[in-house]
Amino acid sequence: MAPAQHILFASSPRNLEPLLASELRALGISGVKPVASGCQFDGDLAAALKVCLWSRVANRVLFPVTAGRAADPEELYALIQTVDWSSHLRAEQTLAVDFFCAQSNITHSHYGALKVKDAIVDQFREQSGVRPSVDRQQPDVCINVYLHRNRARVAIDLSGQSLHRRGYRSDGARAPLKENLAAALLLACDWPARAARGESFIDPLCGSGTLVIEAMMMASNTAPGLLRPYYGFTGWLQHLPELWQELIDEATDLRAEGMKNVPYVAGSDQSRTAIASATDNVLYAGFADVIELQTCSLERLQLPAKTPSGLVLTNPPYGIRVQEQQEIGQLYSIIGQHCKKLFPGWSVALFTGAPKLLHRTRLPLDTVLTVDNGGLPCRLVMAKLADASPDKATDSGEKNTPSKSKTAAESGEADNMFANRLRKNQRALKGWIKQQNIQAYRLYDADMPEYAVAVDVYHTKDDPYFTDVVVQEYQAPSRVDAQKAQQRLGQILATLPDVLQCEPEAVHLKVRKRQKGSEQYSRVTDSRSQIQKNEKTVMEHGCRLLVNFEDYLDTGLFLDHRKVRHYIQAKAQDKRFLNLFGYTGAATVHAINGGAASSLTVDMSNNYLDWAARNIELNGGDPALHRTERADCLEWLAVDPPESLYDLILLDPPTFSNSARMENDCDVQRDHAGLIAMTMKRLAPDGLLIFSNNFRRFKLDESTLSTFGLENRTEWSLDRDFQRNRRIHQCWFIRHV
Repeated sequence: MAPAQHILFASSPRNLEPLLASELRALGISGVKPVASGCQFDGDLAAALKVCLWSRVANRVLFPVTAGRAADPEELYALIQTVDWSSHLRAEQTLAVDFFCAQSNITHSHYGALKVKDAIVDQFREQSGVRPSVDRQQPDVCINVYLHRNRARVAIDLSGQSLHRRGYRSDGARAPLKENLAAALLLACDWPARAARGESFIDPLCGSGTLVIEAMMMASNTAPGLLRPYYGFTGWLQHLPELWQELIDEATDLRAEGMKNVPYVAGSDQSRTAIASATDNVLYAGFADVIELQTCSLERLQLPAKTPSGLVLTNPPYGIRVQEQQEIGQLYSIIGQHCKKLFPGWSVALFTGAPKLLHRTRLPLDTVLTVDNGGLPCRLVMAKLADASPDKATDSGEKNTPSKSKTAAESGEADNMFANRLRKNQRALKGWIKQQNIQAYRLYDADMPEYAVAVDVYHTKDDPYFTDVVVQEYQAPSRVDAQKAQQRLGQILATLPDVLQCEPEAVHLKVRKRQKGSEQYSRVTDSRSQIQKNEKTVMEHGCRLLVNFEDYLDTGLFLDHRKVRHYIQAKAQDKRFLNLFGYTGAATVHAINGGAASSLTVDMSNNYLDWAARNIELNGGDPALHRTERADCLEWLAVDPPESLYDLILLDPPTFSNSARMENDCDVQRDHAGLIAMTMKRLAPDGLLIFSNNFRRFKLDESTLSTFGLENRTEWSLDRDFQRNRRIHQCWFIRHV
């Protein structure tokens, strides 16, 4: 009889699902389907064990047991008791339960795990009076339960512990790079194919050696699970030891054959402690004779004569804080300089959580992969370096031809075009900036389609000689080659410090994407004291406004609304001001400085309301008169308005908002008419509502709003530095008729 087939699941870090799917298919696994955080696949126990042994990317392999509704603890308990657990483990064995829940009535994972454990041990106790005990370290059987929308999937975790634990790490210490993530980076760089062609591999900042060991494992066809001392299936009653031994024997033979012809693999690090750890790990992995390690800085690294070209892949320090980045920025410069010098004709790949430092390398880097490392968004970038000699062919068969020199010349010419446009805009805006008394402005806004970025300049009050530059990347037009667009971004980041006379570390890259849910209010740093430490102050029409270039996806100040804020300041004398979707309260500060009698700033984000309160305090606002309130603006407006109305209201909703804190989402095009109508109930008879939004295709529903006086003030609302981009926002003045 054929072995039973199941729908199995292999988990992986997010964004690595395509790599895992390719790997599973290469192993001969059928029915592979990438899903969130892993892949489903079809197979029997043999297929599951093969994935445990050979997958370099997976975290865990789950063998299904049952599934069903579990909307409350009682239903969960009953579902678990439908399984005959005596077919999976004996009463004298040990177990552990991993429980994960999302969007379900049961919200506490520890409580869910206890309920599952109770259902299992109660079944044994009722049958025999003896129950299994719990072992969190190396249980005989590990049960995995995933509860999503009140439906539970119950499985045996065949891996037991995450498969990234290969078994070669000598000290058991946590490395900056997990083994399966290191393997994924190598796969993304096509290292197995490169190794088969005899190319070399070097990690010049190797630390404890994770990348070099994973590279040699691939090059020698060593199964990543061959050294693991523990799996979650070894004590499972349905395990087939003979089948597992066959897989082990086959993998051992393949490794022995693969070790006969391996390419040059090496690592170096200037830390003796790191190299000592790497040496131990290489020894435990069985690669002491085939991996070369050096204790030296990148500047002193030397290659053996006639080393074939190949792949340089390294994971340099990220530098989470500004001070660290200023120190580490020099390292990125050194990486770029010495890679060009040491590795002509090689491919150079960097994995970093500090993409804004990459311009320091001055390498033509393209993004290959984006994935989190330790909760930090990171990017794998790669460049193909030119050969040292224009007449010498590289190992891949490519030749440097006169066209490459032409490309370099064109690149330099394009750099000059961008630099010249920046200087031209500087000259055009210089007098206006001085006249307007502002310290933050937009210098460049995709003036040339090939350079699809916005460049904002901040001369902070804290240090008038220090310039911060924020670069926002747009999606390039379809006619612009994506690879060239990525290269031009690197050119942009390298050009800005020279033209604007700022430190490279003061150039902050922000990648625009549609935000959703809590991402709209997310911050990079959880420490409130650290966030306030990173805040700087800019002046705008006499107002002092806090900005932050480090801890949020935005700076805290929408420059395109500057003219509207200035208008509010001019009209606020003795007015009652309401700021809806108030963000960091910049408009409120202008109202206060304009003499507003009182104000209320409403926003759903505690982060931004704290920021608004600090802005108000910085400008001498009385918190008793100028209040902040955390609320969903739609719900807040739906409540009957109080007798006291507002003379001046700013309504500036996001284009789209969908947060766990909100009952319903908000779409500005769909919902604006109702939103405006509710807001007008809060407006005094002679008051003014300023409605603004940034949806480029927005169209006001004038027929529904015909009972109000509507005045389109979009053209007027654009200050001089935003007149190149007339679709950046729309602005309407709305009054009672």
